[in-house]
Amino acid sequence: MPTPRLALTPDVSHGPLDGVRWPHCDALELELPSLVGSLGPDPDTTVRVTVDPAEWSDAPRTVMALGRVIAVEAPGPGGEAHVISLDCGSVGRWVLLVVPPDEPGGTAARLLAAAADPENPLTAASMLALGRPLPALPSRLAPDPCASR
Repeated sequence: MPTPRLALTPDVSHGPLDGVRWPHCDALELELPSLVGSLGPDPDTTVRVTVDPAEWSDAPRTVMALGRVIAVEAPGPGGEAHVISLDCGSVGRWVLLVVPPDEPGGTAARLLAAAADPENPLTAASMLALGRPLPALPSRLAPDPCASR
C-alpha cells in the first residue's frame, strides 16, 4: 500500500502542527488543488495559503483550484520554513509540515505519523531534523591511540 501524502491530527491539535503534507513535486499549482480538495471547504469559501518560497520554487500569487481562486502569500517576519498554512474560512485553519518531495519513503512515513500526532510538540524544522539519518562519521586515517589501552 502506498504511503499517504497527507496526514492530519485528529480533532484539535495541541502542538505547533496540525498535520503533514508530502507533495509529489514542488509545483504549488499542481499540488494545491488536491490538498484543498482533501480539506473539503465549500466552493464559496475563501481559501488563503501561506507558503515558504524556498519550499515552492516559482510559487504563483494565485492558483485556480476546484472552481476557485486561491490566494498564495509568503509568510511574514518570523514565518517558519517547511510549513504550509491553509486558512479555509469557517471550515478551519491548518498548519502543515511540508516533507520535501524527494524525501525517501521510509523517512516520509515516519514524519507523516509523528506530525499527525496531536501531542507532538515539535516544530516543522525540528521534525525534519529528527527524521533525517545522522551523517556518516569521517573515517580515521591514523590508528586511534586510545584503542590500545
